Amino acid sequence: MQSGIQDLIQKLRKGDRKAMEAFYHDQAPLLFGVALRYCSSREEAEDMLHEALLKIIKGLDTFEPAFEGAFEAWMRRIVVNQCLTSLRKKTDFHLNGHIRDEDADEFIEVIEDDEWPAISQEEIIKMINQLPPGYKMVLNLHVFEKLTHKEISLQLNISENTSKSQLSKARSMMKRMLNDRLKYEEIRR
Repeated sequence: MQSGIQDLIQKLRKGDRKAMEAFYHDQAPLLFGVALRYCSSREEAEDMLHEALLKIIKGLDTFEPAFEGAFEAWMRRIVVNQCLTSLRKKTDFHLNGHIRDEDADEFIEVIEDDEWPAISQEEIIKMINQLPPGYKMVLNLHVFEKLTHKEISLQLNISENTSKSQLSKARSMMKRMLNDRLKYEEIRR
């Protein structure tokens, strides 16, 4: 682990106020972006970020650096778990466990589509936020958190096939949104 991060962690563990300010300044934008993908508004993402940062600070004594980038991965996981926990509490979040698409493994690779670079990160987040909760969760966990369908199924208490189906439908829905946006821009020209 980088010595700068080790030093920062040690200072944070001791309650160094300047270190906490530097930590917030450096890490909050990245972690806010993670929260924003899961939340339906900026205000909700700010609340999730605040809660997650408190958990990160409180949990520093249990953090064990295992590899380069472990600290960032650990913090991201805390933010994701905070968002998932909040979503479960505030809504009756449940994915339909019996959805089975025959073509669930052959989903559209929207994220790698050549047309995506022309779309801002903010627009992509808006599109993701328009997805139904189940689609949004699975898409975030698979694409951004790099979880396998097996890991998602355990995290959300659904079957692997449901995870695959939800991802397929999320990507199809985003592809439709992208196509609608591109058609709209062509009409405006």
